[in-house]
Amino acid sequence: MKAHGTVIKYGDNIDTDVIIPARYLNTTDHAELAKHCMEDIDKEFHEKIKAGDIIVGGANFGCGSSREHAPIAIKASGISCVIAKDFARIFFRNSINIGLPILECPEASADIDNGDDVEVDFDSGVITNHTKNKTYQAAAFPEFMQNIINAGGLMAQIKGGKQ
Repeated sequence: MKAHGTVIKYGDNIDTDVIIPARYLNTTDHAELAKHCMEDIDKEFHEKIKAGDIIVGGANFGCGSSREHAPIAIKASGISCVIAKDFARIFFRNSINIGLPILECPEASADIDNGDDVEVDFDSGVITNHTKNKTYQAAAFPEFMQNIINAGGLMAQIKGGKQ
C-alpha cells in the first residue's frame, strides 16, 4: 500500500480542537467535518488540498481530547496519511481505528517542507521526498494494522471490508 501527494506542513502540538473545532462536534457527517478540518489555523485548508495529499506535523500531533472526529475529518478531507515526529497516543489509536494511516518519523517531520512531493510505502515504512531526492525510514505497519487500514478501519474490518 502506498500514498503519494503534496505536503501540507504544521508544527508541534496540533491538538484535536485545532484539527476539528468543537463547534462542529454536533455532526457525524464526515463530509461536513472535512469542510471544517484545520480551519482555525489554516482557513484555506479545505480549498487547497487534493485527494492524496499528506499532512506532516511536528511533536505531539493530535494531542487534546480523545474525539474520533479529528482523524475522521482529516481522512474525509482526502488526506492520504499523516507523518509526524510523534502522536498523542489516543489520536494514534483513533486514527488506526478509522483507517487513517499515520507514521512516526522524527527525521521526515523535521526535513520535509510544505509543498514537497512525498511518497509513502506503508509496507516498508520508506518515505520518499521526491522534491529533495531524500528517503526516510519509519516503522512499517504490522500486518494486523495494515489489515485494519486496508479494510477502511476497525469496524469495517470486523464487518468484512471497506465501508
